[in-house]
Amino acid sequence: MKLLYYSPASYGGIADYAHEQANALVALGVDVTLLSTAKYPTGRGEKYHIVPILQEITPTKPLPHKVSKAIHFSSVTLFNFTKLVSFIEENDFQYVLMGYVEYLAPLWSYRLRQLSKKGVVFGAVVHDPVRDFVVGPRWWHRWSIACGYSFLREAFVHEAIELDTVRPMPRLRTTAIPQGIYHFPNGTQSREKTRSSLDLPFDVKVMLAFGHIRDNKNLDLVIRAMTNFPNLYLIVAGKEQSSNQRPASFYQDLAKSLGVADRCRWEVRFIADTEIGNFFEATDITVLTYSKTFRSASSALNTSANYRQPCIASAGEGSLRSVIQNYELGIWIDPDDVDALVKGIIRWLENPPNPEWERYFEENSWQRNAQLVIDRFK
Repeated sequence: MKLLYYSPASYGGIADYAHEQANALVALGVDVTLLSTAKYPTGRGEKYHIVPILQEITPTKPLPHKVSKAIHFSSVTLFNFTKLVSFIEENDFQYVLMGYVEYLAPLWSYRLRQLSKKGVVFGAVVHDPVRDFVVGPRWWHRWSIACGYSFLREAFVHEAIELDTVRPMPRLRTTAIPQGIYHFPNGTQSREKTRSSLDLPFDVKVMLAFGHIRDNKNLDLVIRAMTNFPNLYLIVAGKEQSSNQRPASFYQDLAKSLGVADRCRWEVRFIADTEIGNFFEATDITVLTYSKTFRSASSALNTSANYRQPCIASAGEGSLRSVIQNYELGIWIDPDDVDALVKGIIRWLENPPNPEWERYFEENSWQRNAQLVIDRFK
């Protein structure tokens, strides 16, 4: 089987997902070509072909206002889908896998529907099957959702769900597939050395908030909860999500006002693959305190699982809750509730979780993920 993988994301969990899934598909005999941007990370043992012909959604320099940002986003999105269509036609691909996206779908989905009518089979991993984020007027948003699904034959989700496709899609099949762990290298230095470099005491408990800094991770609740634990420390390691989210300075100011700033360490930047292991080695638990609006799988969970680190977690109903509770990967708490978080921290300190790592790894492997995708495409 020859498969085209469309992956315009060049960093973060989506890019990591594409890499792991593409490698797993190749291991099962699929010839995978991945379309991405020039910034897509390489040198990670990729066994697939990379064709970097797409443009970056993130502008090379900050844009002054919302209109210019919208124009940039729109032009890049349309350019990339035009490139996708041309590449499919020029190289005679019959199978195409991508992440589901609805943004501007009424403007680009027509040509993909035409290709599907000619026999091209499209599948999409629906990373966020339930979202409250609405772009533009509601009628446009709903139309965009329908168009985003209109050319697909296969939809892959991480927990069984009836997708809201807006319109009936009788040919669309939905399949639940696991999300495997993200493989990152071990730390390059000891727990003691990393703690020393961050001016952390050796004999205290340290929490890790890893990944993009964004509002729905409830980092403010974590900082508020710290006021109840004078010997508890926090490392925040990751980039700011975007200009429409609270910046790191908001949380830093909050920590100062609550008197816990001296127990917080801030690594607000892109964390290279070779550094990730050091942060997990130096910490004791990952905080995944998503709000109730988050109902998806979590890349941060599958990164912490790589290092066998448990978590304190919250979210809405969805894949994250299911896997954490099913495999006892951490302490589950009610979302958006600082008191629940305080109680969760007490539970962790008094009775640490005992995750079923081996069962989790076996039942949520990338091999199973890839095999289910292959079986559906055939």
